[in-house]
Amino acid sequence: MLDAALIQKCADPSLKPAIVEQFVTAAGSNDPLSVTVKSGGRLILVPKATTSDEAMAIIRQYVGQAVVRVGLTQFPAGIGIKDVADLKPDLVDPCENLRKGTAMFAKVLRIVAKWYGNPKSDEVFPQIFEDAVYAWKTGEFEGVSVFQAPDPGGSVVNQREPIDSGGTDDAPDDASLPTDHEPQDEREVGAAGMRIDLSRIGGQK
Repeated sequence: MLDAALIQKCADPSLKPAIVEQFVTAAGSNDPLSVTVKSGGRLILVPKATTSDEAMAIIRQYVGQAVVRVGLTQFPAGIGIKDVADLKPDLVDPCENLRKGTAMFAKVLRIVAKWYGNPKSDEVFPQIFEDAVYAWKTGEFEGVSVFQAPDPGGSVVNQREPIDSGGTDDAPDDASLPTDHEPQDEREVGAAGMRIDLSRIGGQK
């Protein structure tokens, strides 16, 4: 169980605390120093880190040649990093890892929700969440590399799950989200010319 105070202080505010907890349970680790290394889909056994220095040494050894996930959220180390020297110890800091991980997961949720046509129905969110967790674990969704992909923006709406006793959404519904499939430029989400037909999406699952 994640500490509620840690979620309150560090997690991305666009995600409800219960969703943050579900995300870490489904895709993360309860050990802030956890480092997972995969190459070609196979798990590489690495020594268990007992200090942040040990964890960072393992991360630096493998980043660039394997998929390295780290910390509470199993954040993908090396994303957006040009040089191993740029890797910072905050990767294994529980608060920073949760902050980075939940912000990135919120983006993945928005990418998945957009693919679904940003449905407003409460019933669809569990499916979007499930697909987003899968995308987080694999790094891809429908051929898109979710960690590098531009953020479609908007709010993560309809965060419904069984243990949420709150009756209202904190995030406002945003019906004007763009439906462009893959904007070519990060800043031109609304200006991308390619459109997709959303009417058939319901039949794809």
